Amino acid sequence: MIRVENLTKRFGSRTAVDNISFEVGRGEIVGFLGPNGAGKSTTMKILASYLPATSGTASIGGHDVFSESLQSRRRIGYMPENVPLYTDMRVNEYLKYRGALKGLGGRKLRDALASVKELTNLVEVEKRIIGSLSRGFRQRVGLADALLHEPDFLILDEPTAGLDPNQIRQVRDLIKNLGKTHTILLSTHILSEVEMTCSRVLIINKGKIEASDTPENLVRQMRTAGGILLEARTAQDDGAALLKTLPGVREVTEKKEDGWQIYQLRLEAQADPREDIYRLAVSRQWEVRELSRLKGTLEDVFVELTHADH
Repeated sequence: MIRVENLTKRFGSRTAVDNISFEVGRGEIVGFLGPNGAGKSTTMKILASYLPATSGTASIGGHDVFSESLQSRRRIGYMPENVPLYTDMRVNEYLKYRGALKGLGGRKLRDALASVKELTNLVEVEKRIIGSLSRGFRQRVGLADALLHEPDFLILDEPTAGLDPNQIRQVRDLIKNLGKTHTILLSTHILSEVEMTCSRVLIINKGKIEASDTPENLVRQMRTAGGILLEARTAQDDGAALLKTLPGVREVTEKKEDGWQIYQLRLEAQADPREDIYRLAVSRQWEVRELSRLKGTLEDVFVELTHADH
């Protein structure tokens, strides 16, 4: 289990992490989300014993990351956002070197190398110079490094950064597979990946935890739960202004396409004004081409919780 209690990190007068508390239970894949500068990477570096905290406590598998850092680090595999690799070494050489640094040797090291190369699909490039590999393969080398010592916990900071869609899918599938045997704290900006991969989501903003729940519950509870799409010809009417007067409508955006007005309505939680929109359209004699409900997404939750005016 990963446990964080009242954790704070300050850099001079700037507070990067502000008195946060959370837990990641055994077997969970938890998405750690937030805008740039929210405190995600700082928190992960503290958990990995790369940075000291200003105050508060954090533990990995029952070991304090400050007073028992060697024990806690043995339990985790940490993959930072920018994986520091020796680009003039071959994949095999690098992983052997990293394994030796982690105290592996002999048959145990050979077995670990074979296992992680198979798991991360590196066998085909094991003899290649790391500097000649694509970004996707370099990310896999970093992940293989994190897995070498068979850690119980994985802390992955932007593991799909800079990858193309095919590579992202491969890494996503790999993380889902790793989730069967590992506890994972995962930071990423690709929210659709979180919805497909993570059992729970933590959202941090300006150093504070804003939400902690399953993706489904967060979508259900958010203030702007989904929206409405309306395509209509509204003649001389100011359709956006009229739609804004309806109960439950929080915001209306409008664009024109081939003579049709396309309106997207942001709603208050639990609001569904489709019947009111229909009655308004009939009374104003609008031609309606589409009236449909837009399902809320994790992206909507993220924007709702981290937008400056929320």
